[in-house]
Amino acid sequence: MRWNRTARETAPDAGTRSDRPQVRLPFTDRTEAGRVLAERLVPMDLDGAVVLALPRGGVPVGYEVARRLSTPDAPVPLEVLVTRKIGYPPQPELGVGAIAEGGEPVFDQGLLGRLGLDEGDLAGTVEAERAELARRVAAYRGDRPLPELGDRPAIVVDDGLATGGTARAALRAVRRHHPSRLVLAVPVGAAETVAALEREADDVVVLAAPVSFQAVGQWYTQFEQLTDEDVIAWLERDAAERANSRK
Repeated sequence: MRWNRTARETAPDAGTRSDRPQVRLPFTDRTEAGRVLAERLVPMDLDGAVVLALPRGGVPVGYEVARRLSTPDAPVPLEVLVTRKIGYPPQPELGVGAIAEGGEPVFDQGLLGRLGLDEGDLAGTVEAERAELARRVAAYRGDRPLPELGDRPAIVVDDGLATGGTARAALRAVRRHHPSRLVLAVPVGAAETVAALEREADDVVVLAAPVSFQAVGQWYTQFEQLTDEDVIAWLERDAAERANSRK
């Protein structure tokens, strides 16, 4: 496995140096962020890639990446890779792990220890999240399977990284398919999370890694909550554009 240095740019308060221009934050919206992110991926020689967006927020970002990397002769497909956070039962918003389709649960072992839990204590929560994951896969793709990922670049895209739990689960699930190159690409992420995820992918491309990071939404002017219908609309738009390009 080849480990590459993170292609990371700095926000004004990122606390690190970079020979690339600074990224102006906040991004206007996910579309702008996706377009800027796509330009950083163009020079990486990702021929034959597939873009796997983490729904919901990663889908409009991934749409821009797929569109920019596509050529008339080689369109880059956009697909969703569904993930679910595994919450602490008394406080579900506290994520103690995550699961991605085709993968096994990935837990924050340090947090489990501090809470006095082991993985078996979360069996019921994991089962419920598997059911919701399956529902979302059916809603977004129906009977359509994931694209073939073996021996081709796979680009996992989200709108940002906070704790990184769902991204870690997604990367490990995709790695099981043996892509030729596994890339994590996000517009913005917490600096510590970005550093921790470098070991999970061959390349980690992050436009900005601010130190003073509280939530992904703080780095966007417009950060509306997306629905299942929004995700489906983005996927249908991508499929229609690829179909038109073949005519």
